[in-house]
Amino acid sequence: MFTGGFGIHHGAYRFGAMTVPMSAGNTKRQLDNMQDFQSDILTCTPSYAMYLGESLQKAGIPLEKINLKAGIFGAEMWTEEMRDKIEETLGLKALNIYGLTEIMGPGVAQECMEQDGIHISDDHFYPEIIDPETGEVLGDDEKGELVLTTLTREGMPIIRFRTKDLTSLMSGDCACGRTTKRMTRITGRSDDMMKIKGVMVFPSQIEKALLGVEGVSPNYQIIVTRPDILDEIEVKVEASKELFSDEVKEMEKVEKNIVDAIRAEIGIKVDVTICEPETLPRSEGKAVRVIDERNFE
Repeated sequence: MFTGGFGIHHGAYRFGAMTVPMSAGNTKRQLDNMQDFQSDILTCTPSYAMYLGESLQKAGIPLEKINLKAGIFGAEMWTEEMRDKIEETLGLKALNIYGLTEIMGPGVAQECMEQDGIHISDDHFYPEIIDPETGEVLGDDEKGELVLTTLTREGMPIIRFRTKDLTSLMSGDCACGRTTKRMTRITGRSDDMMKIKGVMVFPSQIEKALLGVEGVSPNYQIIVTRPDILDEIEVKVEASKELFSDEVKEMEKVEKNIVDAIRAEIGIKVDVTICEPETLPRSEGKAVRVIDERNFE
């Protein structure tokens, strides 16, 4: 149910490129196919590209054995430092792509080889930047929430869709010669949605999973980090007083049940820490459920 692969596949097919659909995982096979097919372009999440680069080095495969010229990476936020690392380990130009399922999937915007902003396909999409609090339309180079209107979509046109993605529209022209509007990389969200390893995750999904497990309270906190190249989630949840007075073996059993329940709900494995009752922070206003310690600036 993910539009990313299909958009890239059919887009490449339209201009005559051969595609080798692989999906993620089975990294050895990925590296073998890169060498066998002498692939020019790699497209995946930036975190998986980083992992492929490190795997290439660990396998002792020299860059001369692969033929990658460019990489198209999206579906999660990433930094310039991550771009530099990917380019170094894979020997390619790392380009940013932006899309969202509600509008059409990949192809809403794509970075060119100048790597100076992401070109919006503004013959198909009309972009605006608004203040996420007031809804006021902001000018070029002012950071806010991206709003998109479809111009050519038939059947179900989308008018002023609030993407919740934080960026800015750039002034001036790109050195590549294209005149389409450009935007800066996405650096955050105006709502509580998280994008983890290319998967959209809402705290409410984790809460739903927690509430289905006996022995824990509804007080929890989600901590998102990127200690190296991959996102990691830790879920801290308070034990009930009854569970906390139980044996360690029972605590471990409940912890495993929580891990399994969350994985079934969001499709991603998380680390779980069961805390003593009434130890997580309380708030008289809106509870702070998510602490995102990743830096995308």
